[in-house]
Amino acid sequence: MKKLRTIYLAGGCFWGLEKFMENITGVVETRVGYANGNKEKPTYKEVCTGRTGFAETVKVVYDPGVISLEALLIAFYNVIDPTSVNRQGPDVGSQYRSGIYYTDSEDLPVIEHVTTMTFRRLGGRKPLATEIKPLKNFYDAEEYHQKYLDKNPGGYCHIPEWKMGSFKDRELRAS
Repeated sequence: MKKLRTIYLAGGCFWGLEKFMENITGVVETRVGYANGNKEKPTYKEVCTGRTGFAETVKVVYDPGVISLEALLIAFYNVIDPTSVNRQGPDVGSQYRSGIYYTDSEDLPVIEHVTTMTFRRLGGRKPLATEIKPLKNFYDAEEYHQKYLDKNPGGYCHIPEWKMGSFKDRELRAS
């Protein structure tokens, strides 16, 4: 087994993105929280004001021997609208922006490659709004947000149910 790796992904309400990511073979842990803001230990209520600078984010810990970062990012870009500014589905506000936050600069070429591929796949007509930045900070969200859709089956999710199972293991295996 290779050393586990971590990437932080923001794509609207974190409940749905966490559920999507945790169902991918090779993802060994997820935590929802708030990334790249300007306050220590923010609360959900504070983040929802849009004045803290935080994005609702999923910490994704994965085994690169099972799934590559490239495959994870392809899956990510296929369940969000990377052209939407401060919005995913019906969720509007800066906390719902899309973003990829990395802790290892060695991940940047892969992130940029997949982002370029996504731009081309979408026809290159509309700029991508997904921010790509080093992780500045990350605070776990309150416990009731963790695994929210497991605790609340049928709860709100901006990712359509048909997309939740849209990526087969064979499409995501590390090369």
